[in-house]
Amino acid sequence: MSYQFLANEGAAGTPNYSRFNNTAQDFPLLDAYSQTVIGVTRKVSDAVVHLKIQKPQAQQANRNRQQQEPYGTGSGFVISTDGFVVTNSHVVSGATKIEATLQDGRSFNAHVVGDDPSTDLAVVKIDGDNLSTIGFGESNQLQVGQIAIAIGNPYGFQYSVTAGVVSALGRTLRTQTGRLIDDVIQTDAALNPGNSGGPLVDSHGNVIGVNTAVILPAQGLCFAVASNLAKWVVGKLILEGKVRRGYLGISAQTIQLPAKWLTNLQLSTTGGIQILSVEADGPAGNSELQSGDILVQFEGKPVGSIDDLHKILGENSIGVPSNLWVVRNGGLKNLKVTPGELK
Repeated sequence: MSYQFLANEGAAGTPNYSRFNNTAQDFPLLDAYSQTVIGVTRKVSDAVVHLKIQKPQAQQANRNRQQQEPYGTGSGFVISTDGFVVTNSHVVSGATKIEATLQDGRSFNAHVVGDDPSTDLAVVKIDGDNLSTIGFGESNQLQVGQIAIAIGNPYGFQYSVTAGVVSALGRTLRTQTGRLIDDVIQTDAALNPGNSGGPLVDSHGNVIGVNTAVILPAQGLCFAVASNLAKWVVGKLILEGKVRRGYLGISAQTIQLPAKWLTNLQLSTTGGIQILSVEADGPAGNSELQSGDILVQFEGKPVGSIDDLHKILGENSIGVPSNLWVVRNGGLKNLKVTPGELK
């Protein structure tokens, strides 16, 4: 492996700043930024965990055929003194063995407490004493442009620090389950394989996001699940081991509605969900639905896409008889369904 080191040094090995055309007033600003990153790193890094994951051989082969090690790596962070560690679902899902290593060199066997592929979040547990912890911040108070610092283990290089800014807020990201994660943070703090599950923190050392994905081969397009969503999901995983979601037992696709329907039927959405098939004798009470129906409204809420339906089918929808409207034979029809629980 070859490395290219980028440096521009002056006489006697001192940095040559002349090419940056900086004034003397700029250096205190640079020092303040550096001190912030250094201070946050010292505060947070002891709570960051390096995860070594063993999975069935078939999964390992599919994960990366060029990587020869019989394991994968990821990151996580300790949120409680009794050893709960937050990470990504895709890091630990299907793991046969999880080894968690702290910055002080201690290693522990970890087990999965809860896993939510729909938000790509998971919680694992380690048993140790004198654990350093890190807390969640308030992602709803973030502003575009503020400092974002990521700590993790990219490509196995443990406890690497990258810094950047919050590039955008309110993004959406599709998970492997097909659902969208709402309220995703975009950052240009560099993330690479192995950073997954690590913390994205603010200038006070509070977790503002859980690093989850990058867009390759783009540079500077990195994403983290916002801390407010992560807090809610993590709480559910610790208490119940999963996040409960509603289920209609249908296969469907998003379609655009003909313009004449919008006028004639007075619909409030330009899209709908065309039902392709209905699962017979499934967990959901959906017997009134038929293949070919186009779902346009659920409990008074317009349904213009599959993603809209996913948002509606939360925990509170399970087992609750609900009204929905479908377009059938060119007209609107009111039906009743009772969502089951997604397993």
